Amino acid sequence: MRITHTSVFVDDQQQALLFYTGKLGFMVKHDVPAGGARWLTVVSPQAPDGVELVLEPSEHPAVGPFKAALVADGIPFTSFGVKDVQAEYERLRERGVHFVQEPTVTGPWATAVLDDTCGNLIQIAGPAPA
Repeated sequence: MRITHTSVFVDDQQQALLFYTGKLGFMVKHDVPAGGARWLTVVSPQAPDGVELVLEPSEHPAVGPFKAALVADGIPFTSFGVKDVQAEYERLRERGVHFVQEPTVTGPWATAVLDDTCGNLIQIAGPAPA
């Protein structure tokens, strides 16, 4: 068994597509009409056949309160791995990405948290600088 897809609930699929591809640098894997929404997935350019991130519409009534509670408590919905958190933070800031937590080192890990403009906090994480 392996993980092939994971989801992030987004308020607007088109806005999410622009953010995740244009700002974060992911690539579209699937964009298929599915009723009033789309089966919309993105992948890392470094792993085009790897895990797909589904940009899932936030339509279920439980999603709004769930997302709001996570954001209110400063809890990221998911985490993306990077080699160098500081370098990635600087690259994304130059692209206009808003961070709610600057790079922070905790033991062997460094993290930073960004706002995906679609109702989620997303963490980037990697090894702490030597």
